[in-house]
Amino acid sequence: MLKELIRQIDVRDGEIDLDEVRENADRIRIECRSFQVFFKRAWKILEPETKLVWNWHLTAMCQHIEAIVSGKLYPRLITNVPPGSSKSLLISVMFNAWLWGPMGMPSKRVVSTSYSMNIVERDILKFRNLIESEWYQQLWPIRLEQARGDKIENSKRGVREGASFGSLTGLRGDFLIVDDPHSVKLAESENERDKAIRLFLEGGQNRLNDQSKSAIIVVMQRLHENDLTGAILARDTGYIHLCLPMEFEVDRRCITPIFEDPRTYEGELLDPIRMPESAIAELKHENDYFWAGQYQQRPAPREGGMFKCDNMQVVPTVPEGAVYRRGWDIAGSARKRAAFTAGTLLAYANGIVYIVDVKRGQKEIDEAEQLIIATAHADHERYGIVVEQSLPQDPGQSGKSQKFHLANQLAGTNFRFSPESGSKEDRAIPFASMVNSGMVRLVNGDWNAALLNEMRNFPNSMYKDQVDALSRAYSEIIKVMKVNMNDTIGAPIYS
Repeated sequence: MLKELIRQIDVRDGEIDLDEVRENADRIRIECRSFQVFFKRAWKILEPETKLVWNWHLTAMCQHIEAIVSGKLYPRLITNVPPGSSKSLLISVMFNAWLWGPMGMPSKRVVSTSYSMNIVERDILKFRNLIESEWYQQLWPIRLEQARGDKIENSKRGVREGASFGSLTGLRGDFLIVDDPHSVKLAESENERDKAIRLFLEGGQNRLNDQSKSAIIVVMQRLHENDLTGAILARDTGYIHLCLPMEFEVDRRCITPIFEDPRTYEGELLDPIRMPESAIAELKHENDYFWAGQYQQRPAPREGGMFKCDNMQVVPTVPEGAVYRRGWDIAGSARKRAAFTAGTLLAYANGIVYIVDVKRGQKEIDEAEQLIIATAHADHERYGIVVEQSLPQDPGQSGKSQKFHLANQLAGTNFRFSPESGSKEDRAIPFASMVNSGMVRLVNGDWNAALLNEMRNFPNSMYKDQVDALSRAYSEIIKVMKVNMNDTIGAPIYS
């Protein structure tokens, strides 16, 4: 019945008939308990000259909001959708009006925020226009006690208050709506991203009246791997993630407890009426990063930025007679968001470089050393003395102490210490050139996904440890490529 009602509303045009509203008020109130029905009826109040083009992504967004309000979903939601998806109108305007009216919750307090106060005030004004309309007042009469640019309060003590993302201190509500916390320009700055994330984690999440029942809803386009969405997801705190790219990617199909992306084939469009293929082709041509982040919700081109990962074939094994080198990037903390210690194993045979294995973990320095030692001995047993371990040597006395400590533990294996020079990006260029020219193969393994994600996002990836380890390993492989493959590999080098 609800589907038929929604279909009927889809084909209605023209202005709202207030006489019909008065005659059918009780029925309309019941129907509008469905958020998508309310959205479709209220659309004509806010956009009287524009025909609503409904699409299934709006249904998905409405259903998740309904499930949070009804208590069927954990009240933490991230929604990533492309520009032009009516996300702000839905969550920053319609939602609050639906909550106060059809849902019978006029005492609820809603805090909304965005990177720009102008956007916040724009949406509060639209919200006010909606609830003060004849249509809304006919169905859900509610008196406003206070109404200004950044705050609206009703006679039932309900409040809709807004602030720029950097000014949330002092506001508190039953719902926190975060609508585009980063501007496109500021998201390019690591300092600005970190500042926004810190404000949210240390202040924004505390703006709730009830930490267990009050809801946080984040809606945004992806702008960087370590934007607010990336930072929240990296902490694995239970947020439901509704992620809807413009072009469907089968291996990234969005599945939540109440939803599965209905698209069936690679590249199928999210909303071909609003955004046809001709418009998409133009956007993709303008800027790969812009398209990948804001439209595909994957803040790097799928084929990679510096690394064109689609040029790497996946193979089951390495040919006989290959020469192996493992490079390491060493960190020294086990904190959840600390850098990783990573060791990547490369092989070289017949003019082709193979990525064979990755060992990786967030470990304290003593645990990191144990990982290196255990891996070196395992490599030696599996591949022989030719598996040189290439390790970075930090400058100063502490670096020398660590080198000699590890040298004693690595006795019987082949290893080399050398200082780093240049940036991680500069060090990655030679290996990236090999990848992009199709001269690198990837051995199939359960570590592939994490490695490919980092390579595709590099140099904007949250972590760079695997790429840095690859760069180091490849710097040793280059030496092998310059000599006869039958030369005997020498003894361990300690300095």
